[in-house]
Amino acid sequence: MHWTQLLSQRRFPDQQLPPASAAPVRGAFVADYDRVVFSSAFRRLQRKTQVMPLPETDFVHTRLTHSLETAVVGRSLGRLAARHLLENDAALAQLLPNLDQDCGDIVAAACLAHDIGNPPFGHSGEDAISSYFESAAAAPFLAQLTAAQVADLQHFEGNAAGFRILTHTYAAHSTGTAGLGLTYATLGAFTKYPKPSVVPAEARTGGASEKKYGHFQTESARFQHVAAELGLLPKGDAALGFTHRHPLAFLVEAADDLCYRIIDFEDGLKLGLIAPETGLPLLKKMLNDPAGRVGSVQWHDWREELGYIRARLIGKLVAELAALFAYHAPAILRGAYDQSLIKELSCWADLQEVQRLSIEKLYRSRPVLEIEAAGFDVLGGLLDAFLTAIFDASQGHRSRKLLLLLPAQFRAEGHQAGVSDYERILLLTDFVAGMTDQNALSLYKTIKGIELPKGF
Repeated sequence: MHWTQLLSQRRFPDQQLPPASAAPVRGAFVADYDRVVFSSAFRRLQRKTQVMPLPETDFVHTRLTHSLETAVVGRSLGRLAARHLLENDAALAQLLPNLDQDCGDIVAAACLAHDIGNPPFGHSGEDAISSYFESAAAAPFLAQLTAAQVADLQHFEGNAAGFRILTHTYAAHSTGTAGLGLTYATLGAFTKYPKPSVVPAEARTGGASEKKYGHFQTESARFQHVAAELGLLPKGDAALGFTHRHPLAFLVEAADDLCYRIIDFEDGLKLGLIAPETGLPLLKKMLNDPAGRVGSVQWHDWREELGYIRARLIGKLVAELAALFAYHAPAILRGAYDQSLIKELSCWADLQEVQRLSIEKLYRSRPVLEIEAAGFDVLGGLLDAFLTAIFDASQGHRSRKLLLLLPAQFRAEGHQAGVSDYERILLLTDFVAGMTDQNALSLYKTIKGIELPKGF
């Protein structure tokens, strides 16, 4: 793979590059970041779970604040990693003198969008949607689908939903086909898992890019279009639609890994779920300060000290990750490296302990488990009610009323030419996955008659 092609500023799906004489103040990759910020899907992240569902405190991170922080870390990581590349390769520095700026902007934009497809109730929301489609109740709706289409639904993936949001425009909205119209470079960096949901076992290598999948069947051709524009190397038979990652996807993954491990842990400490006498020493250990180091500030509040330690630790690990990326960059460009950079950090064992404590004390705390368990009923209940209405051949009174509750872009009439059962199901899944935690809970209560909406 080649950096000149990987940094394509063309906009999906077919916009030409600006004239060489054009020198906009706002570059193409900065514009990508701005487009994500102003999208309605990004705005909804402010009321989607990161760790604590339906939080009652303003401190706890939502998907929105997590995405913003990941983008900040990603920008620094992208710039520093590319600066190492420029310092190590004089020819590259002459060819792409702004590589550090561009990589920072691309990684920041991709990080900002990395959770844009996540459903309500956090990662448990993905499990809830998958579980519904694995249930007996969903079986009649899946009868006409291919094995790959069924796999998309029974292993629902927020990354694939995100790629769909970024590249898909609903017919009810316009005749456009560009989604958010991002550059190919940002779409490539966004795609941490450049593969469909079903890949033959013999084609898999067990790499980091294979843990999940990155696009639904409906977006398969779009992903291949992006991969061809960027020159992504195929993994095995090109017909499988399975490629190596865009190099900058490794940095997007690293920024996300760093933020959710350390900042989720910080949430656990501030919520009182992880004891400070356990958490602070562990974070200080990863800083690995010289023996006898004395800071210039004496802390009177451990919460303020926690913020200081977290900031220094992220800065240290960003520098280490950038150096690791530069070291592995030649192998990445050859398609010979497919591991998570974070696993090579000098403090990886301590980060694993941070993760263990977060799982035990935070992710499995009673409030989180109770609301996530309820999320299975909420999301499964919404999918079942609306799918029953969509596939109701008689179109009874209840079905008609439920369908009228669906926004126009998520409806596909049964007689509409060219709309398959899979596409009809996926449209509904777009609707449910796009809802905020509160919206999903409120609509579920309403259609089940548990709680009626208040009057106007």
